[in-house]
Amino acid sequence: MRSVDIDGVSLELQHIAPPAGAAPARAPLVFLHEGLGSVALWRDWPARLCAATGRAGWVYSRRGYGRSSPVPDVRGAGRLPPDYLHREALDVLPALLRALGLARPVLVGHSDGASIALIHAAHHPVTACVAMAPHVMVEALCLRAIEQTRQHFETGALRIRLQRFHDDVDGAFWQWNDAWLNPQFHGFDIRADIRSIDAPLLAIQGVDDGYASMAQLDDIATALPHTRLLKLPACGHAPHQDQPAAVQQAITDLLADLP
Repeated sequence: MRSVDIDGVSLELQHIAPPAGAAPARAPLVFLHEGLGSVALWRDWPARLCAATGRAGWVYSRRGYGRSSPVPDVRGAGRLPPDYLHREALDVLPALLRALGLARPVLVGHSDGASIALIHAAHHPVTACVAMAPHVMVEALCLRAIEQTRQHFETGALRIRLQRFHDDVDGAFWQWNDAWLNPQFHGFDIRADIRSIDAPLLAIQGVDDGYASMAQLDDIATALPHTRLLKLPACGHAPHQDQPAAVQQAITDLLADLP
């Protein structure tokens, strides 16, 4: 495990080497985690996907998550602003890619990370974009689920489970939860913004996703008719955990003929 400094902030970073014999010119995968995710919470799935696609990979934890620098006063002066997903996509991620010397990566995002991937791909060239359980607008059912998640955290069970994945588990949780439950964030809507994406795009969602309806994928397809859709039965908000074989195959197929 290593780290990279971006504008004075240390971000936890993991590099996955391409499998032996892989074509060296293939664009690497860059993994963008969910709202409570981190490098460790991906577990070994990024390495398995890199091996299956014959590509290198980079996995990082956003500020305040995993082993990255904490956010001071996360419920006060350090509270995430309503445009935090855009700032990650248009400020932090480009700076990280420059620091790593990466051009036109394949973005693989989950939940918040999928939204970040879509926003970035709408403004910067990428080889491809994979959006798992993306949010392109805010739904009432998502807000209800996030309120329930807050209750689970406050009772202690979720907090205990997340502790081993984050140096500052309270900071990691509250920056995400407070941001989503902030009324100023409820107007978040990138459906018009993403129309400029011309890279190959795969959007994946579980039929049983408790944080979003299938309207998320359908609206992406309306905005971008070239999108490949994968709607998975018996699958919740984490397709790569609930249906790893199907997700890996779909991504491998998407990238098969791409540089």
